[in-house]
Amino acid sequence: MTYISMSQKELDKYDVIQRSIRREITVKKAGEMLGLSDRQIYRLKVKVKEKGAEGLIHGNRRKPSNRRMPEKERQQIVNLLRRRYPDFKPTHASEKLKEVHGIKKNPKTIRQIMTAEGLWVPKKRRKLDYRSSRPRKECYGEMEQFDGSYEHWFEERAPSCCLLAAIDDATNIVTQAQFAQDEGTFPVFGFWQEYFLTHGKPRSIYLDKLRTYYNNLVPDPDDEETLTQFQRAMRELSIEPIVAHSPQAKGRVERLFNTLQDRLIKELRLRNISDAKPANQFLKEEFLPWFNGKYAVQPKKKANLHRQLTRQEKEQLPASFSRQSERTVQNDFTIRFNNGWYQLTKEQPATIRPKEKVLLEERLDGSLWIRLRGKYLNHQVLPAKPEKQNNQPWIIAASQKPERKPYKPVKDHPWRRYPVILPKEKVAVS
Repeated sequence: MTYISMSQKELDKYDVIQRSIRREITVKKAGEMLGLSDRQIYRLKVKVKEKGAEGLIHGNRRKPSNRRMPEKERQQIVNLLRRRYPDFKPTHASEKLKEVHGIKKNPKTIRQIMTAEGLWVPKKRRKLDYRSSRPRKECYGEMEQFDGSYEHWFEERAPSCCLLAAIDDATNIVTQAQFAQDEGTFPVFGFWQEYFLTHGKPRSIYLDKLRTYYNNLVPDPDDEETLTQFQRAMRELSIEPIVAHSPQAKGRVERLFNTLQDRLIKELRLRNISDAKPANQFLKEEFLPWFNGKYAVQPKKKANLHRQLTRQEKEQLPASFSRQSERTVQNDFTIRFNNGWYQLTKEQPATIRPKEKVLLEERLDGSLWIRLRGKYLNHQVLPAKPEKQNNQPWIIAASQKPERKPYKPVKDHPWRRYPVILPKEKVAVS
């Protein structure tokens, strides 16, 4: 017995043709029901009478396609994928086949080949929670999405590090990307200082709740004492930091890192780059121009809302991007900071009094500046005080206490004059 696989549409067509053969309906009515001409109905009736239900199945079913890829070409692609691109994703692999080897194939075709050869396993999509879409900003520079990603960017050739990146919300342009040791205050300050000098100041920055950017313990934006160093710097530069309450809220930069963790790692491997400095140069000169040319979109409006720095802002930039903290001036006009002592000199641009609060600025170049009422004070580093040594003989002798002897009373002591009367023992009565 031969089984024939038919779709529901083919089953309905077979039922109509059978009714026409049994003369339950006319040929014209069968054509109206199937949307076919009378001539085609007559042909189908002949096929059904000769072959039965199999006469309605397309003749090319279970036959190889005439447009399929030649086996020799397919094997060439498989060999290249296994030898050079075994861990590439299908789209990335198809681009490399076209760019390097001159093989132009649709990414879907490469995906089918990689799936059949076990080089790619399609991911199962899970059901996501409902989220409403936020439209893009209208102008370039209106909002930058910023984040950092820790990853083994150089694979086993170097330790893991952090990639800082900013992407424009309106145009999808990666305005800047830079490798850093971590996502701390100084690396982030260095990133944005270079950004402002190159592009200008954006209107707002969209970022997450990392402690570098946001005070999770006391989230009071009006209290200056609870602001993070980043929030304080953005307030001084008149830039609005916007905090995202979920990774999906800043989805553009999250998807950017998802793409870079696949493509950038492999591009660095192909060029044998294993250090942050040449990697940053490669990002700036080659990768980002190619990436933006491929994935950038046109904004709704052509205006550039970046604000160029004035001369005063450029002079103030090192102070804004510094780690600031308060210290108290001692009676001898010294200041203690980071286990060191700093002496304020006699000649100063402002009057200093003991117990007065001054502001210390740790700048990106490693220098320390002391500010009081907008004026920078003259100071010098004091030499380290000699360490206390507790192993000297006189210190040891003074610290050791003599052994205490038990006290022995003299012969005429009251304890010896009078006899000791012991309490009477109680006698049990039988």
